[in-house]
Amino acid sequence: MKAIILAAGKGTRMEQTTPKGMLMLKRETLIQRQIRLLKELKTDPIVIVTGYESEKIKYPEIIYYNNPYYASTNMIETLMCAKKELNSDILISYSDIIYKKKVLKTVMEHPGDVVVAVDAAWRHYWVLRFKTTEEDLESLSVSSNGKITEIGKPLKTSRGLHYRYVGLIKFSKKGILASLKIYNKRKTKKEPWDQSGKSFEQGYMTDLLQELIVQGTRVSSVVIQGGWLEIDTKKDYKLALSLMDKYEFD
Repeated sequence: MKAIILAAGKGTRMEQTTPKGMLMLKRETLIQRQIRLLKELKTDPIVIVTGYESEKIKYPEIIYYNNPYYASTNMIETLMCAKKELNSDILISYSDIIYKKKVLKTVMEHPGDVVVAVDAAWRHYWVLRFKTTEEDLESLSVSSNGKITEIGKPLKTSRGLHYRYVGLIKFSKKGILASLKIYNKRKTKKEPWDQSGKSFEQGYMTDLLQELIVQGTRVSSVVIQGGWLEIDTKKDYKLALSLMDKYEFD
């Protein structure tokens, strides 16, 4: 299985001049950490799609693509910059997340065509991040058989929200072909994405996942209980540094 790390964004809320994936955590950057875990699980090749300050992301034995329009596009367009790699089983990860090795392994080993890590213990983490569970919310509904039935709709309340999207996804070859079909069809008309209402170029990965659900592709959940962290702000970064040892990250 190959892996693609999406690392194009500027991370404006961090107020820094380096990509978020180049933040140091102990002795390695976020991206270095992902590369190490991916290699330990025999993932090959590893692909990174860069954008902002791309020259600062340089690691050996990595395939690179660049999104020159990183400032005006989002995750789907960044992924499509590596379109030549979308021809087999793929693990996709955001560059600004930290996850335990066992979380990565569970997602990679799940047999589904589209597999998404979702956190059932997200509320505890949200209180640590925001002092509330009522910020940065989006829908994520999972049926009793583990199928995701809705994802990515902006929400104003966390009432009834049991899971949180992580930013770690596995596609089989069949799943990625279904995704490309949706993408190519929308691209011809430059149609905005239904779930978020974003323009075609600004589409989130959750927009693509929701469209797969609507089109009848099974999107499976891998339910985790914590075991991941996200870095969007300086506060997130400081919190991650304090939690790495406490929660025994690899």
